[in-house]
Amino acid sequence: MQNLLLLGFDFWNIHIPIPLALAAVATIGYLIGRQQKKNVSREMTHHTQRDFKRAQIVAAELEKIAWDIRKSLSKHHASVARFKDRVNQLGGEEKELPWKELCREAEDILKPTMQLATQIATAYDEIRQQSIHLMTFTEVRTDQLTGVKNRRGLDESLQSLFAMLNRYEAPFSLAMFDVDHFKRVNDEFGHLHGDRVLHDLAKLLDQQVRETDIVARFGGEEFVVVMPQTDLEGAGILSDRLRKIVEEKLLLTLSGGVASAAPGDSQDALIGRADAALYQAKSEGRNCVFCNDGRQFTLAEHREEILAG
Repeated sequence: MQNLLLLGFDFWNIHIPIPLALAAVATIGYLIGRQQKKNVSREMTHHTQRDFKRAQIVAAELEKIAWDIRKSLSKHHASVARFKDRVNQLGGEEKELPWKELCREAEDILKPTMQLATQIATAYDEIRQQSIHLMTFTEVRTDQLTGVKNRRGLDESLQSLFAMLNRYEAPFSLAMFDVDHFKRVNDEFGHLHGDRVLHDLAKLLDQQVRETDIVARFGGEEFVVVMPQTDLEGAGILSDRLRKIVEEKLLLTLSGGVASAAPGDSQDALIGRADAALYQAKSEGRNCVFCNDGRQFTLAEHREEILAG
């Protein structure tokens, strides 16, 4: 409205009918709102596509688990039915030989029964793991500012990964990142700009990690990336790669600490080792990533030839 007055228009003295004026205002508001909605849609496009990919992976995994169990149960059901018929046939006989044969048949069916029990137990753990991935799509486990997991989502994911580690020795590693000199960003440009920086950082991390990796906001300007099926060396290489990408694309520097989970480990101990490695990176001048194996710190370096191999 002020712009129209500056251009010499006296909006109130041109005698536009009130309904027409209201319609014009509504139209302008609609167009502005639509443009803003388009901007938001572009912003959410990547997250939506990535969420769909993750959902497809979860659905495929759950379908595979269900199919394998159904197939095994069907096969086992046929074996049990034959064994039941055999028992019924021999029920009225008191001869020793048929009962010895029945005992042998019982031994034969025992092994696949135990295998099926193990498979069902494994399927339970796999379903639990996929359930953690499904939790990603719920708001209570999502950080409202950045769109990645919050502490609750991170804790539940780690609980599931530790269960898989302790039962099947499935390795995983964790990287903790902290934005260098983030206080300066807030002090010089304001907290709203700082919030945009955190949002953009989370978005970039989520774009660059693998489909199975988990990105979470740990608190403030600290983020965690959880890397299933990844040892300490591999996690260090991937983490340093993320650091370099952030520096290149966002002109931010990160300090990072990496630790790998061990059988009998605890969530607090794992995060504590990663945090100690992060502190080491800070003390070494920032903008670097250190790994902590529980005995010593080593500088992580991203090497293209390693990743290519």
